[in-house]
Amino acid sequence: MNAESFISQKLDFKGKLAVSAIAVSFLVIIIAVAVAAGFRKEIRRGVTDLTGDIQLTGSSFSYFSEEQSISSEPSYMDRLRSVDGVEEIVPVIYRAGIVRHGDDIQGVIVKGIPSSDTASLQVSIPSRLAKTMQLAPGDDMLTYFVGDRLKLRRFHVKEVYQELVSDDDNLMVYASLEDMRRLNGWEGDAVSAMEVSLENRYKGAAASREKAAEMGSLALAYAHDGDDILVSAAAADKYAALFDWLDLIDFNVVAILILMTVVAGFNMISGLLIMLFRNISTIGTLKSMGMTDKGVAGVFSRVASRIVLKGMLVGNAAALLFCLVQGSTHLIPLNPENYFLSYVPVGVNIPFIILTDAAAYIIIMLLLRLPMTFITKVDPARTVRSR
Repeated sequence: MNAESFISQKLDFKGKLAVSAIAVSFLVIIIAVAVAAGFRKEIRRGVTDLTGDIQLTGSSFSYFSEEQSISSEPSYMDRLRSVDGVEEIVPVIYRAGIVRHGDDIQGVIVKGIPSSDTASLQVSIPSRLAKTMQLAPGDDMLTYFVGDRLKLRRFHVKEVYQELVSDDDNLMVYASLEDMRRLNGWEGDAVSAMEVSLENRYKGAAASREKAAEMGSLALAYAHDGDDILVSAAAADKYAALFDWLDLIDFNVVAILILMTVVAGFNMISGLLIMLFRNISTIGTLKSMGMTDKGVAGVFSRVASRIVLKGMLVGNAAALLFCLVQGSTHLIPLNPENYFLSYVPVGVNIPFIILTDAAAYIIIMLLLRLPMTFITKVDPARTVRSR
């Protein structure tokens, strides 16, 4: 143990106020990071469930009717599946429909997806539709489809789900892919579109647009004469306002990180100045014994570092406890009309939290170099004599 470490351990500084200020700052920082991560995760998951991260459709874009279909297994499908970042490509069928229940009617989009459920005409409906039409699991739901001729299906409500994003104010009803294929009179591998799910690192707006362009280029370059011409579109383009809102959240989080780090730093500056004033004679004694200004600053930097680390640990522990409680109970609610979710989401990313802690710690310690200049002003002859 060197002299600086030994002396710093002997200094008695009861910085409870400084520790509390640091703890509150890190509590706010970690909660802001966790909530922003929770929003990104839940909103992007909602968009992926609705349209996929990338949507591959026919060139006419009329994929809500029975008039046009594409093959879900074109000759170049393996090339699309092998694109870096692609997790899954799911065939889907869309149809616009009208739900009737009693005297009430409501327009919906029925989406056929692959299902392992062998029961026919089972559907999942959004909570808004269930509330509007007074439907519950176990009820039957009459749905009309308008095309060359009017078609009627009596669906059975299997479950009600909480939707995150609505498609142009239409309500999405999920049905079996095979049920929708029979409704349209399609055979084989005919579908309306294919939806691509990307890995998390490609779910951002810019990255998903690049992947959409890449997949569109592959479909065009390797299509044979018998293949459908496919057009790719990223969900980030269809829901641009939503992704802009997520970017705004990230901007706000960065602002909070900077603000709370600076607040914590200046609180520590105040605490360190108090400690230096109280230990002027100690500083003078150390200088008179031959310790340099840099050495004395190292002593008090170690004391300040312990305070910062203690406050950081307390703040992190409190923030992680909040995340645990909120994540399991959804204790704090939100208005879904404004925030898309009915509760405050949290997402704990330990590596990112550690990185945030490290960055904040470094900035605070750099700010503490300012009051250290006070040490150079201390005259050992005067302070030791006055003692």
